[in-house]
Amino acid sequence: MTLTPAQAAALAHVRALARAGRAGAGRRLGWVDADALASSVLRRARITLNFHPDRLRPADGRTVAEALAEDGVYRNQYETGLSNGGRTAFPGGARDEWERGLFGGAYHRQGVRPEERPKYGALNVFGHTDGAAPRFGSCHVRLRTEVSRRSTFCHGDSHLGPTDVGTADAFACVLAGLAQAGVDMRGMAPDAPEAIPHSPGAAPGPGRGGHGRVLDGHVEAQVHGPIVLGRDAEALVLDPSFRGTRTARLLASTGVPLEWHAGFVLAPHEVDARFRGAVMVALAEWICRAHSPHGLLDARVLGHAAAAVVREPHAWAAWGTRDEVLQYIKQLWHVLAWSGRPHGGGASASDGGRA
Repeated sequence: MTLTPAQAAALAHVRALARAGRAGAGRRLGWVDADALASSVLRRARITLNFHPDRLRPADGRTVAEALAEDGVYRNQYETGLSNGGRTAFPGGARDEWERGLFGGAYHRQGVRPEERPKYGALNVFGHTDGAAPRFGSCHVRLRTEVSRRSTFCHGDSHLGPTDVGTADAFACVLAGLAQAGVDMRGMAPDAPEAIPHSPGAAPGPGRGGHGRVLDGHVEAQVHGPIVLGRDAEALVLDPSFRGTRTARLLASTGVPLEWHAGFVLAPHEVDARFRGAVMVALAEWICRAHSPHGLLDARVLGHAAAAVVREPHAWAAWGTRDEVLQYIKQLWHVLAWSGRPHGGGASASDGGRA
């Protein structure tokens, strides 16, 4: 597909940085054949876009699932006003400024439209069923390999000003960043097709073929150009708490095959007060009493709570302002994704598009 001048310039800028740093990356990788390793990783890995399908978009009040079903397009924060990270996609905001640095000002040229900006995901190097970055959502779009060719990558979050950046044809610096983070690169070699290791810093649990629970340290991906689901998506991978719901039916209507991962559930008394703070325990109890028919936290229950905060913020005043409570719910999702048990209603298999 044809990129706009701004998108092409952003891709070229990161490619130039990656090629300039290739020699240093090769020294950090040591014995590894960087080109062969990059080819092996990118052949197997897919970019995933983690999202919460039932969150309300400030731009138009639709849920994410409604917008995906009606538009068939995955949009960026500048268009939707919604983010499961920081909501700073406006001129002079934090996202605007880090994009200026990361992409060499390509998106700050006169006449660049909001819809031209990149969409953020992560490269699922480790094959995790909950996606490469579940921090940002309970479900994910798994993109086709072709999309990686018009994407840029960095090791770690872009808001931190990463230096290990790359493109699909200049990936050595990103691999070097992974190696320095403690990943055994031998497990990614071309002659080890099923030996991709568990990512460092992830919660205990299965590696390839299971949940990764990766909240930090992923390989971030920035996709340049539009993401049209019917063309660019290989699958929509959903949390099992959405089985049989309108949300799942909406996503099935996109025509993209549905798959299900094992999900996460947690009882309020299982919430660890040391992870994201003691307020998480009390909030979990409150949400389960008001929004959980089975007394457990799961992705759908947290979605009901987030929608209720937006629609009736006065009912949550004891917990803080609307934005403060939404931040707490975001953190409670981190708790759930980090330590929740499998939901029991899902499997890592195709459902043939059925909801």
